[in-house]
Amino acid sequence: MSLDLLGTSPATPATFGGLTDEQRLKGLRKMKLIALGLLVVAGIIFLACVLWQRSGAPEWVGYVKATAEASMVGALADWFAVTALFRHPMGIPIPHTAIIPAKKDSLGASLGEFVQGNFLTGPVLAEKIRQVGISQRIGEYVADPANARKLGNNFGHAIEIGAEIMNDDDVHEAFDNIVVKRVRATPAAPIVAKLIDIAVAGGNHQHMMTAALQGMSRFMHDNRAVFRLKLAQESPDWVPSFIDDKIFERLFNGVQSFIDDVSTDENHALRTQFDAKVREYAHTLRTDPEAAAKVDAIKEDVLNHPAVREWSQSAWTAIKRQIIDMAADPESDLRRSVDGTIVRVGRMLQDDRDLQRKADAWIERGMLYIVDQYKDDISDLISGTVARWDTQETSKKIETLVGRDLQFIRINGTVIGALAGLVIYTIAQLFSG
Repeated sequence: MSLDLLGTSPATPATFGGLTDEQRLKGLRKMKLIALGLLVVAGIIFLACVLWQRSGAPEWVGYVKATAEASMVGALADWFAVTALFRHPMGIPIPHTAIIPAKKDSLGASLGEFVQGNFLTGPVLAEKIRQVGISQRIGEYVADPANARKLGNNFGHAIEIGAEIMNDDDVHEAFDNIVVKRVRATPAAPIVAKLIDIAVAGGNHQHMMTAALQGMSRFMHDNRAVFRLKLAQESPDWVPSFIDDKIFERLFNGVQSFIDDVSTDENHALRTQFDAKVREYAHTLRTDPEAAAKVDAIKEDVLNHPAVREWSQSAWTAIKRQIIDMAADPESDLRRSVDGTIVRVGRMLQDDRDLQRKADAWIERGMLYIVDQYKDDISDLISGTVARWDTQETSKKIETLVGRDLQFIRINGTVIGALAGLVIYTIAQLFSG
C-alpha cells in the first residue's frame, strides 16, 4: 500500500522526487547492505587483529585493532539510532525507541501546526501569489484554444449535470415563489398606465387603431354576403328584395367609407376622441381605486388560470432540454460562445496589466480570506489524516522515503568511529609511552 497526503493508508504506487516506492525500496536495501558490509568488514579486521596479537603481532596492529573496534561501535550505535526511529531494535521494547510509530499522532499535530504557522499566513501567501503572477499564468493557459475547449467541455458537463439533477417540481415551485408571488404583490394598474403612456407617446395606439380598422374593413368585405343574408332575414316579407339591396348597399358602403376615412385620416375627429379616451383611462388607472382593482382582478384571473401553470411547466421542460442539448454539443452556439469567451478572457489577462493587477488582488484577497477562515480546519485536516494512517504502514512508508539517506548516517558512523578510535588510541599510546 502507499501513503498519500489525504489518504488513510498506502494503496497505489506513488512517485516522490521522480522515484517510485519500488525504486526507493531497492535503493534502501542497497544502502543497508553497504552499511552492514562495512560493519562486517570492521568486525573481520578486529577479529583478525585479536588473533594476530595472540601470536606476537607488530605494534602497528594495535592501531588497526583500535580503529576497527571503534568503527564497529560507531556503526552499531548509528544502526541503533536509525532503527529506533522506525521500530524497536531487534524487537526489544527499549524505552524511547520506535519513535515514529509511538509519536505518529503528535507528529501529525505538530505538522499541522507547522504548516499553519509557517505556510498558512497572510504575508507568506501574499508574497508567493505576487511572485507567481497567477492571473497572467491563468491567462496564458486559457488563451490557448485547446485549453479553452477543455474548460468549455467541463463547463458544458457541469451545466448538463446541473440541469439533469434539478427537480422539475422544485423549479416550478421556485417559479411560483419568485415570479408569480412577485407579480401578485405588484399593483398592475400603475404598470398598465405606464405602458399606455409609452404607447401614446410613440403614437402606437393610433397605429393599433389603424390596424384594427383595416382588419375590420377586410372582415366586412370578406363577409359581405353574410351581412346581406342577415338583412334579408330581418327585413319584413312585404319589403321587395330590390329595396333591401338598395338599403344594404347604402348602409354597407357608408360603413366601409367611414372606416376607410378614419383609417386614412390621421386628424380624424374619431382618432382625436380615441386619443383623449386612452389618456383619460391611463389617468383613471392612477387615481381611481375601483379601476385599479378591476385590473388587479384581471391579473389574478390570468395567474390562477391552469394554462399559466401549464405554460410554466412546458416552458421549463423545453428550456431544460435545449440547455442539455446545447451543453452536450461542442458545436452548439452555447459551447462556441463559452469557448470564445474563455479565450478572450485569457488574452485580456495576458495583455492587460491593469486587469492582471486587479485579478491578482482579487485572488490574493480571496485566498487570504479562505486561509484566515479555514486555517484551523486545514491544520485539523492534516493532523486528523495522519492520525487515521495505519501506524506500521506509516513507519514503513517514511522509512522507504528517507531510509536510504539515513543509511549514510550508519556509513558515516562507521567511518567517523574508525577515525575517532584511531585518534584516541594514538593519543593513549603517546601518553603511555
